[in-house]
Amino acid sequence: MMNAMKKLFCLIFILMIFSLVACNSDGSTSGDGGDGNEEVTLTLLLTSTQANAGMEAVIEEIENRYNIITEVEIRPAGTEGDNLVKTRLATGDMTDIMVYNTGALFDALNPEEYFADLSDEPFMETIEETFLDTVTVDGKSYGIPVSTAQAGGWIYNKKVYEELGLSVPTTWDELMANNQVIKDAGIVPVVASFRDTWTSQLILLADYYNVHSVLPTFADDYTHNKAKFADTPVALRGFEKMQEIHDAGFFNNEETATSYEDAIRMVGEGSAVHYPILTQALPAFSDDHINDIGVFGQPGDDPDNHGLTLWMPNGVYINKEIENFDAAKTWFEFFVSQDGQDLYMTNFAPQGPSVVKGIELPDDVYPAVKDMLTYVQEGRVEAALEFHSPLKGPNLEQILVEVGLGMTSADDAAENYDRDVLRQARQLGLDGW
Repeated sequence: MMNAMKKLFCLIFILMIFSLVACNSDGSTSGDGGDGNEEVTLTLLLTSTQANAGMEAVIEEIENRYNIITEVEIRPAGTEGDNLVKTRLATGDMTDIMVYNTGALFDALNPEEYFADLSDEPFMETIEETFLDTVTVDGKSYGIPVSTAQAGGWIYNKKVYEELGLSVPTTWDELMANNQVIKDAGIVPVVASFRDTWTSQLILLADYYNVHSVLPTFADDYTHNKAKFADTPVALRGFEKMQEIHDAGFFNNEETATSYEDAIRMVGEGSAVHYPILTQALPAFSDDHINDIGVFGQPGDDPDNHGLTLWMPNGVYINKEIENFDAAKTWFEFFVSQDGQDLYMTNFAPQGPSVVKGIELPDDVYPAVKDMLTYVQEGRVEAALEFHSPLKGPNLEQILVEVGLGMTSADDAAENYDRDVLRQARQLGLDGW
């Protein structure tokens, strides 16, 4: 009897061990996420402009495929959003994954302290070098693109242009002449949406193609304190163009009460014609209006060299202190895959060329994106200054609002901005400052 009991206990013990081994072998208790394991939750911080149907579709598919749930938090754009990001990083309260700027603003966050180095991850090999340069600091790459590239230019209502007999301007003088025709017709020539102060920057920033064309060394000279906006005529022109539009009365009334959304509605319905803005605005136009919307680069003075300033997309970054790093890597790998990109662009139309290798745009892209691709195909494009230099003063949007409202002159604004950049350069410890 005793031997029988011993044999029974041994059998039960062996079965228990076998059960544990089987459980571990299928990974069901590993908690990693990504291949049928137990549910993992990641938190994601998005800007208000990046919360879209494409992102929602990818998040849903990641949950379906990998059992990784993504909890989304939304932050504002502009200075308010920048300050929130810096505060949450400094207090250790950042989400697992974050969408944020690339280029100078990302550099200013001290990436090595806060974000995971992704340089050796296989999925990083699928990213175009032009984008990687904007998320690489001291040889370490930290992010993947959240969307396609975009342009900083002039979105305009093609229908009104046709009704008034206007052509796309290739010089600044031609653009100002178009604005006068539009004003004489009783329509707002240019929307200023200063309620969202970040939108005030585009007339200056979109002028960089013209700056680079005339003075290719400006970005390097500017970074090393050998050139400033106030004493470089071609760079000063961006501030002057803002002032000229104000002085001519081409802006709408109540600029500080007009929002980004208001501006899109006004141009879409034709109560205003021009909106200097990033082409990330295109998906916000209604289906009834989007085919009437075009885009052109901010003109300079040479009609034979009319180009377009490009913006690299925002980046997606992983918190260095994340608990579920493997799940985050799975999330990133799917996002930049062919399936992930197709899903994103099927649900959220692209705003420019892709910066993921081998990804082609759908045939039914917006007419304005086709306008943009013409510049790209002909080589008449240049990345914005913030992708060539780590310097971008934090008070630029407020300075430009003051110019747009006639509160300060272009010359004074340029000097104010040079002082703003001086403080930033010293904080970054750049040589020559």
